[in-house]
Amino acid sequence: MSTPTLHPEFHEIAERVNNWGRWGADDEIGTLNLITGEVVREAAACVRTGRRVPLALPLRQGGVQTGMIPGRVDPLHAMVQINQELFGPGTVACSDDTVTMGLQAGTHWDALTHVSHSGKLYNGRPADTVTAHGGAEFGGIDKARHVVSRGVLLDVARARGVDRLAGGQAVTPQDLEAAEEFGGVRVRAGDVVLVRTGQVRVLLAGDKHGYGYPSPGLSVRCPEWFHARDVAAVANDTLTFEIFPPEIDNLWLPVHALDLVEMGMLQGQNWNLEELSTACGEEGRYAFLLSAMPEPFVGATGTPVAPIAVL
Repeated sequence: MSTPTLHPEFHEIAERVNNWGRWGADDEIGTLNLITGEVVREAAACVRTGRRVPLALPLRQGGVQTGMIPGRVDPLHAMVQINQELFGPGTVACSDDTVTMGLQAGTHWDALTHVSHSGKLYNGRPADTVTAHGGAEFGGIDKARHVVSRGVLLDVARARGVDRLAGGQAVTPQDLEAAEEFGGVRVRAGDVVLVRTGQVRVLLAGDKHGYGYPSPGLSVRCPEWFHARDVAAVANDTLTFEIFPPEIDNLWLPVHALDLVEMGMLQGQNWNLEELSTACGEEGRYAFLLSAMPEPFVGATGTPVAPIAVL
């Protein structure tokens, strides 16, 4: 019996976007190298009114997850102390919490080690360097120590004149360029691109199953566009990030593999871009300072994030 192989088109795209060795054989942060001091200084100049827009979904039981991915559970929050006088009667009382959750359960970043293909991770490292006890020996999310840059909202839904794209509708490079034109902005090297499809509206309306499937999302042809523009990271407002079910039969999660493995580019999911869409429309500008620092879980293949856009 022959071993299944990925579609030939995938390998053709992979060859064109591959960044292995671009920042050295030992590099573990990929396209985050593109966020230079100059990029951050220019990002800070985007702040005019100081308007702050949170982009994270609440972390709670009954959140995004449906059980489709085994072990990826919504937060299980418990109190371990409630008004406990630790140092004796009449002393200051403390309350304390604990939580168990999948690190990619809510609004999150995927680390470069989140997926592999053909036995390899970013920069050609072996996939088996991710282990049960140690997690990601190479390229864990803790290596992404600073994600502060110019953020750009590409509001694909608004550019198409709709509140949200239909389930199963692909976001193409042409859509990204139309959204640039709509927002009067051009994506440049070191930017973090936020792609709005409007799909999170389904979740906010209470339909978590409809939110996940079928879903609009990025086309397999988008990574080449991100590579050409030297984008530092990409996030969107869907569960699956890419179009689901896939464009090419039996080619599952190709955009994940192209972004994370071939390019070494962080990608984020379950970002709530609704308030940002409104704010950018009211302000008449679609670029801003974005702070989206990963929680530094050592060896983790993803992490919760609470991003803030500052206009």
